[in-house]
Amino acid sequence: MKIPSKIKSILKKIESNNFSAFLVGGCVRDLLRGVKPKDYDITTNATPEEIIKIFPDNFYENNFGTVTVNGSVEITPYRTESKYTDKRHPDKIEWAKTIEEDLSRRDFTINAMAMDNKLKVVDLFNGQKDLENKIIRAVGNPNDRFSEDALRMIRAVRLACVLNFKIEDKTSKAISNNSKLIKIVSSERIRDEFLKIIMSDNAHDGIEILRTSGLLQYIIPEIEEGYGIEQNKHHTYDCYKHSILALKYATEQKFNIHVRIASLLHDVGKPRSKRGSGNNATFYGHEVIGAKMTEKILSRLKFKLVDKERITKLVRYHLFYYNVDEVTESSVRRLVRKVGPEIMSDLLEVRMADRIGSGVPKAEPYKLRHLKYIIEKISKDPISVKMLKINGGDIMKMLDSKPGPKIGFILDILLGQVIDDPKNNTAPFLKKEAKKLGSLTEKELKTLSIKSQKKRDSLVMKEDNMTKKKYWVT
Repeated sequence: MKIPSKIKSILKKIESNNFSAFLVGGCVRDLLRGVKPKDYDITTNATPEEIIKIFPDNFYENNFGTVTVNGSVEITPYRTESKYTDKRHPDKIEWAKTIEEDLSRRDFTINAMAMDNKLKVVDLFNGQKDLENKIIRAVGNPNDRFSEDALRMIRAVRLACVLNFKIEDKTSKAISNNSKLIKIVSSERIRDEFLKIIMSDNAHDGIEILRTSGLLQYIIPEIEEGYGIEQNKHHTYDCYKHSILALKYATEQKFNIHVRIASLLHDVGKPRSKRGSGNNATFYGHEVIGAKMTEKILSRLKFKLVDKERITKLVRYHLFYYNVDEVTESSVRRLVRKVGPEIMSDLLEVRMADRIGSGVPKAEPYKLRHLKYIIEKISKDPISVKMLKINGGDIMKMLDSKPGPKIGFILDILLGQVIDDPKNNTAPFLKKEAKKLGSLTEKELKTLSIKSQKKRDSLVMKEDNMTKKKYWVT
């Protein structure tokens, strides 16, 4: 536990002007956990105007009186907050006189601690004890805290996921009792907390807490539709648990945010497409239905267009068919064109998460490795005369020749020279060599061309074998 010298100097400067100053909130929590804080927040009994006098060239443009110093350190006056009529913002903010008043308005005990530059901690609500016991507990009456700002309910879930803590019973019950209040919180604020849950190491637990607390039905009710919906002989779990386990695998593998969300939503269309029951139930077209649902979900949560399109594509094409002996390179090219080469790796990761979520032990069977091999193979530029820095038209102009086999032979020979030494692929060198070759007979050129073609075929085979070895395919 060590406060950086830059932060200490700010605290001391405030104190040297006869004001009190404390670190507060998440940075105190992290320092006590022995974790380096991402940022530092300071609170003081100085007013915004007095803070600016201490730190000239700074200003504030917010209702909270927050002044940002050194580009990142936020200094805010002690404050109290009155009623929250809209369940989101305090009706009135007033500057408080003591640190105790300021801490009393905060959300959770582990966030309601302050620390001075000598590492002395002000802890009115046993936050250190809850930190030690890994507990998320609301400050005071949890119903009051969630009634003041309904987003705090999702924030409790997020903190539980990020810190791997448990939400205390009274706080948990208060979330369930007040869950419908989340409907009045802006989509953007909900989205930001949801993304932090998804990017935590316990994202799958977070979704389950959202469901059991009653919050999920107001945020993404489409996920809850899969709860208890049994699948067929290809799946061990119901739709909901399958999706949760897919997300769990994506999280464990540290896959990116797009893959994690797509893993969670990839089968969201199954409940609406289910026909029949038991082992023979079918879900035809669920990927198309799911893609449309995903687009609506992400639009509702105000996702950026680029993220929305990417995730929706992953859901739409997660069910792509691939069998080593049946699918051709041309069909793989069509898939790559539809999905986009830039997200093919994401699509394969969603497929892995889907398999693990189904209860299948292998995430990457032979045919999936073979598909990776084919994708890499078709993505490479073919070794051909098109790689050369000159073309047939250039050679015909230099030799004052007409189109014919001779021009093709010369291009083949030049390609062989470039294969021998890639540095030869410059227009001046190739033109010089083409002039020399122009004096040979067509028969001589054909013989040299055949030798060059063998070099090319040998290189193609060598590269292909290296790619196969990379993916352990034959």
